Amino acid sequence: MNSVLFVTDPLNGLQADIDATIGLMSATQDLGVDVWSCEPADLIVANGKLHARAHRIRLRPRRPAGGDHRWIVDPHWYDELATTGVEVATFDLVQLRIDPPVDERYLHTTYLLDLAGTPVVNRPDGVRAMHEKLIALRFPDLCPPTHVSADVAGLRDFVSGVGTAVVKPLDGFAGLDVWLVDDNHAATSFLESATQGGHRQVIAQQYLPAVEHGNKRLFLLDAEIVGAVLRRPCADDFRIGPPVAPAEIDDADRAIVDALRPHLLRHGIAIAGLDVIGGRLIEVNVTCPGGMHKTDALLGTQLSHTIVSHLTQSNHHLEGVLR
Repeated sequence: MNSVLFVTDPLNGLQADIDATIGLMSATQDLGVDVWSCEPADLIVANGKLHARAHRIRLRPRRPAGGDHRWIVDPHWYDELATTGVEVATFDLVQLRIDPPVDERYLHTTYLLDLAGTPVVNRPDGVRAMHEKLIALRFPDLCPPTHVSADVAGLRDFVSGVGTAVVKPLDGFAGLDVWLVDDNHAATSFLESATQGGHRQVIAQQYLPAVEHGNKRLFLLDAEIVGAVLRRPCADDFRIGPPVAPAEIDDADRAIVDALRPHLLRHGIAIAGLDVIGGRLIEVNVTCPGGMHKTDALLGTQLSHTIVSHLTQSNHHLEGVLR
């Protein structure tokens, strides 16, 4: 393999000390493969072929901070070696690494990458098929009690039934606009705000006290577990913070992965991050799965390199991505 194109958000906006995309780029470069990048707006279809105005970059050296989930990096963390128009099919692999939400910009990018003519990870039609928050609901026995609606009265009844619920928008990400709603006099007001007065659908799940012991992120590569890390709520915030410790993989985790495996493989989801609390599946992250770079810095693991090595060396895998 000679070159990989990363379709990303603006490089200067990425957090070089924690961003998973940069960890994957660094691992790609370490294997002697050229790293190229472009933004969604740089994609062009001409004469039925997908092109990109792409930048070849070289990442500057980095090292773990030690005892932390961050890396020590140069503020100017990359050098631009070349900028040119190139047919996307000439790359050996494309990594789709723009952050959610899966909005109009994101969807248009996936449709353009359907024309890539080379493997794309994760496969664009697979990302469209597997909604990160709703795909888990196909497995109700594996999830906490869940209610999806824009109806405030129905959501209020659900909160009353479970006692406390975590409420978040269906297109939410990175912990934004997440509510902890208790069964009290403030619940209706919170739910009205969360649903924007009954006009936005949200997903409400029973709050699991086991989160105090950790939200487990399972890192999947071709539907097999390659690592796991614990994240816990911050001291002054119920939402999940950065990784803090290695996680033990147990039978409940394996059962969840076994149930999801056929769906992940069928849809060409090579990289996924599962969020599990107390043995219950919360989310299936497929749009821009993260956490690997932080985990590598904290624990000294090599998740980014494991993923990139597999993607660059497994012809069988790449055939699956193209299907």
